[in-house]
Amino acid sequence: MIKSIDLPNVISVFPLAGALLLPRARLPLNLFETSYLQMFDDALKTEGRLIGMVQPNEVVGRDGHGLHKIGCAGRITQFSETEDGRYMVTLAGVSRFRVVKEIEGFSPYRKCEVNWEGFDRDLGKVEQDVVFNRKPFLKQLSKYFEAKGLSADWETLEEAEDELLINSLSMMMDFEPEDKQALLEAPCLSTRRETLVTLIEYSLLGGESGDMIQ
Repeated sequence: MIKSIDLPNVISVFPLAGALLLPRARLPLNLFETSYLQMFDDALKTEGRLIGMVQPNEVVGRDGHGLHKIGCAGRITQFSETEDGRYMVTLAGVSRFRVVKEIEGFSPYRKCEVNWEGFDRDLGKVEQDVVFNRKPFLKQLSKYFEAKGLSADWETLEEAEDELLINSLSMMMDFEPEDKQALLEAPCLSTRRETLVTLIEYSLLGGESGDMIQ
């Protein structure tokens, strides 16, 4: 477990469009570029073994770093090295953060000063979505999967805890990077589920758009 008092003010960041990491979820990464291999090696030497996942932002703000303001830090929990020198890494989501500024220097990868305030629930217990009506949600999800030609273990989806179900779908589904960012920035699980529902319904527009989730 990582406590808020253990979170560093500066972390390495991995800008990757479309990649979403959420607290208490797991994200597999395939690292092969020299700079990110070095980032991984350096992260292993730190106590927290943290890497910040953050999406590039096409609209560069006044700070000029070209990153979205909010990302999520993950702790390296598993890794293996392939014969051709790549790292297969698993990050376990710890907490979201706000980018304060990018740290200039001679590092081959990017580092940022970050602020962890406002994300206390990320370090707390598993969230519950007390108003989640799972049956119509899964019905609409089935339509989405059918439209995309995807298959699913529906028994597992029906039995999964609210947070695991909603966060896993948010991470794996094929949404645009800005939509992924909206899912990341949702302040609580219920809001993330509502955002996810909206994205599913939007994707189904032009098909059976009349049967919407209430």
